[in-house]
Amino acid sequence: MEFPKKKLTSPSPTGSGQNTRTTSRPRGLEPKILTTNPSRISNKLENIKKVAVTKPGQQALFLELDQNRPLAAIIQDICDKWGLTDAEDFALQFSDPNRQAYITERNRNEIQNGNVLQLNSSPAKTAHNILEKLRTLKSEDKLEALKQLSMLSSDSTFAMEFINKDGHLLIIKFVVDGKQHGDPLSYILKSFVSLMDHNVVSWDILEADFTKKVTDIAINSKTIKSCLQPVLEILESVVLHCSDLSKHSVIEQVMTPEKIMEHLKSNEVQKGAMALLNALFLKAGPEKKKKISQSVHSKAFRNVIISNVIGGARTLVGDMAHQLYVLQTHMLNMHEERMRTPADPNDPEVQKNIDYLRRSAFDIDNDSSQPGTRKSNLFRKLGFEDQNIPANDFKNHTPPGILALDNVYYFAHKHEENYVKVVLENSSRADEHDCPFIQASIMLTKILCDILNIGEPPQEQGQVYYPMFFNHDKPFEEFFCICIQLLNKTWREMRASTEDFQKVLGVVKEQIERALDIQPTSFDAFRTRLNQLTYAEIIKLWEMDRQTKEEWESQAKPIVELRQQITPEMVDLIKQQRLNYLMNGGKFPKYTADKGRTKDKFWYWKLAPNQKTFHFADCLESANPSIEQLTNKLQISEMKSLLTGKDCPHVKEKQKGKAPNTNLCFAIVPQTANPDSMERYCFVAANEEEFGLWTDGINVLLGNEMTSQQMRHDLEMLLSMEIKIRLLDAEGITIPTDPPSIPEPPDNYDFAYTSL
Repeated sequence: MEFPKKKLTSPSPTGSGQNTRTTSRPRGLEPKILTTNPSRISNKLENIKKVAVTKPGQQALFLELDQNRPLAAIIQDICDKWGLTDAEDFALQFSDPNRQAYITERNRNEIQNGNVLQLNSSPAKTAHNILEKLRTLKSEDKLEALKQLSMLSSDSTFAMEFINKDGHLLIIKFVVDGKQHGDPLSYILKSFVSLMDHNVVSWDILEADFTKKVTDIAINSKTIKSCLQPVLEILESVVLHCSDLSKHSVIEQVMTPEKIMEHLKSNEVQKGAMALLNALFLKAGPEKKKKISQSVHSKAFRNVIISNVIGGARTLVGDMAHQLYVLQTHMLNMHEERMRTPADPNDPEVQKNIDYLRRSAFDIDNDSSQPGTRKSNLFRKLGFEDQNIPANDFKNHTPPGILALDNVYYFAHKHEENYVKVVLENSSRADEHDCPFIQASIMLTKILCDILNIGEPPQEQGQVYYPMFFNHDKPFEEFFCICIQLLNKTWREMRASTEDFQKVLGVVKEQIERALDIQPTSFDAFRTRLNQLTYAEIIKLWEMDRQTKEEWESQAKPIVELRQQITPEMVDLIKQQRLNYLMNGGKFPKYTADKGRTKDKFWYWKLAPNQKTFHFADCLESANPSIEQLTNKLQISEMKSLLTGKDCPHVKEKQKGKAPNTNLCFAIVPQTANPDSMERYCFVAANEEEFGLWTDGINVLLGNEMTSQQMRHDLEMLLSMEIKIRLLDAEGITIPTDPPSIPEPPDNYDFAYTSL
């Protein structure tokens, strides 16, 4: 905002502010003009907010609100202008319909220019008035008070006043009495949720009859939709925050996954239903968790999630995405116990499953006919490290422990044909190219657990979920079956050997993570995406990522400064290389400025080691003469300029026969050449690289800049290599786009040093 500039005048003796006459003053006694610090003026202007203040029945006020003044003083001034007494009974509020918060000393910094504020009753007086109306018998007054309460309860200032007057206890009594229904009950429940969100009152104050009443409301088919969302939020908070487990059990017994599933069918209360389900999942004991997990994995429950919650949307965001992520995390964490449990070699179930793997893979029906050495050989083909006690493989690698055996057994049992195909394909390869199936399965299971963060609690901000995990009753096992086949395919594409085992696992992990990035809606979609991410495609994507990272880093200020610093050094290196190339010499078809191409004639040019003379002479096409055989000389000091392209005389003149390629032509003009004569040394390079090297070298000798495309390519390559070498110690460290700011210097430098 600009302000009109005022002309400064010296004060007159009469104080009129006008100069009546000019008087002379002794030197050194001139009046001093006092100046104000511009920063102080700026800060003062920033503290002034231009706002409007309204009140029903009063004309709006337009004020310049000084944020440095106490809020009570500002309210007193407003009340004085409107002739209102008892200013302490009034307070300012934001007028935004979505945010009617009271303005306090804590949040007054949120006032902006142009805001419209309201002068209303103070939080204490408003809370008192609402409580008075709630205690009356008039339904109209009570309904209006409940509606006002539901809007104001989210404001912390009002909530504190209302709770201090035990208003929350009255709300609890209304719920327990059960006399309110419809909209009044909806306002009561919403108000209670908002009041409790301020964490002023502990959830432990709730009695069992309150919890039971809220639970009854949740399962009552006649309950209106506007009541269900706050009811579900209350039940979730009771489960999460109440220390009394008896209240948990009441909710668990009534709000079963089947009951919650019915609420998931309604868009209005889906978020609350999912949050309650996740709370029950989190607080349940091991056995209860298994029952909840079984219910969630049932076909009916999964269909509701896919059809009603996820729907046709490929990705959800916000609270619903977070709730799906949390539910997915709870489901996958059901595998944590098996993941951390080593297999017991003496467990009959473990032995039975391992024998099933052997019999299924090699089509063996009767074990009695198989000697020990035969069994050991088959276990070796399966990829066991310990062929004598194969269960030790699932014992020694924990995690994933016995979970890896579960996955392999599921693969062999549910996808027997693919299992046999993978095992036989690997066992038929040469030993050095054999992919050890069991070892690969163990390591793959661990990778999948790491990717899906099995064993870790849900993150507060997590939102990444995979719809395909809600499409199957055994999602993790199916996930493994697809990925183990991918590993076998990638092993084949990489033509890997045993030494490449870890490298293959790294590629497979990258393939899986990139396929999950699209959040596939089904396992078929996941499988299709994996088929697109071949080993060759992964290599291509890695290269693109590397180039993108280098491009981003090249724009960082420290890298730009480093490039500028080392560029002269790299240019000097290129200059030396160009001169070395000229000293090696080169053969060219012989052209003259007047006659053009001389048929079957060639000449050879070479720069002397002292870089002061060109030696040249005619030669045969197959010749490679030494510098002593080159009898003609051209002193570098006698060279005047270099011509290229269409400026060359052997291009400009009309010559007989086939014209040379203009882009490969260059000519040396000697100092003694007459401008009107045709005395030039004309050349046509064999290719663009030779053209660039020779023209750059000649320009260096003439003291000119190198201008070829080859020079720019070489400079970029050398700069890139040099920067990478210098940044080796910073590998893995993110380079900021701008350097960190330099801190302000200390007030003094009186540092003290104390020796130990």
